[in-house]
Amino acid sequence: MQTLYLDLFSGISGDMFLGSLLDLGVEFRELERGLKQLKLDGYHLHAERAHKGSIAGIKFDVHLEGGAGTHAHSHPHPHAPGHDSDHAHGDSRDFAAIQQLIGDSGLSPWVKERAVAVFRRVAVAEGKIHGLPPEQVHFHEVGAVDSIVDIVGACLALELLGKPRVLAAAVVEGTGWVKCAHGRFPVPTAATLEILGARGIAVTQCEEPHELVTPTGAALLAEFAESFGPMRGLVARKVGYGLGTRDNLTRPNVLRAVLAEATSEASGLDWETDTVAVLETNLDDVSGEVLGHFVESTLKAGALDVFHTAIQMKKNRPGVLLTVLCREADADRFTERLLRHTSAFGVRRTLSERRKLRREFVRVKTQFGEIPVKLGRLEGETIQFAPEFEVCRDKAAQAGVPVRDVLAEAERLARQGK
Repeated sequence: MQTLYLDLFSGISGDMFLGSLLDLGVEFRELERGLKQLKLDGYHLHAERAHKGSIAGIKFDVHLEGGAGTHAHSHPHPHAPGHDSDHAHGDSRDFAAIQQLIGDSGLSPWVKERAVAVFRRVAVAEGKIHGLPPEQVHFHEVGAVDSIVDIVGACLALELLGKPRVLAAAVVEGTGWVKCAHGRFPVPTAATLEILGARGIAVTQCEEPHELVTPTGAALLAEFAESFGPMRGLVARKVGYGLGTRDNLTRPNVLRAVLAEATSEASGLDWETDTVAVLETNLDDVSGEVLGHFVESTLKAGALDVFHTAIQMKKNRPGVLLTVLCREADADRFTERLLRHTSAFGVRRTLSERRKLRREFVRVKTQFGEIPVKLGRLEGETIQFAPEFEVCRDKAAQAGVPVRDVLAEAERLARQGK
């Protein structure tokens, strides 16, 4: 599995994030084509190769039509969610309107879900700051065209990159003050600090006298990054740089994005590694129907795995241990799902390291038809062969033979061609 490592030595904003992914190889035209599915007018995109300091990278901009200009790395509005923009827009949308705009688009379910989740993080933070429920928060600057493009575009770019696992360096923020409508406010800004704090992300300030992490950048980190710290066992395959707008005093205003493969430093084996969240709860009052529906719907919602185990609870009651495996960045979302859709009053959470075989898919031509087979490789050797069961089941039904016969032939042919 590919890993995207975000090196945050000079912070992150939405436009810097998109610039870095374009520099890694995301096709600008594909990004532009995907964003048109929002049916959002009043802008056009611009990306060019430029320099910030002595670093070459991609400068990404959203050019607003009608004289609004382009967005710049700046500070939040005090009454509305913050953004990377100095200018306010008359365009105002509440969270529900943004959800509907994204939901009615032709974007993939994954992009829709993640984009709404990023906006939700901003809405929750702003609601807390201003004493409002998230659904009542009006997005003036973040709800404007440029910010919707930044957030939805970031999710779309990650999908175009193959939905890699995302890791990040420790979050570095600047110092000083930003201008707000009613005066000055210290860095980190209120929205950025709330967004990072809600996810439990630590912040360290440096000597740079400017804002480095915008609310949009903070929300993208909170949604996608699994963990924060130095690189560990990453083999860099490609490095991209997203350029910011400001000329910083102490460091180039760039976001370095590393597209890498993860290896195990301890063993030297070429298996893949990642970290997953393990969510567990003990239940003794849930029906089989509810349990079955939860497993099915939670897998469809993007969990890596969902299963239940028979256990004996206090007072000798029979019960089940319900377990959800998911990405670390999705842990809050699936914890909420457990609490809302089962009888759970609490959920235990742990993080577990995984070691995985490198995976590859091949298609073999059998007498029953073409069948995809998943291969598992370790140190150059194929050690696992797994024909796609659903395809084998359908082929077996068409041929009127036991499914095990189709599975066996597909595996045999895959082994011959390994």
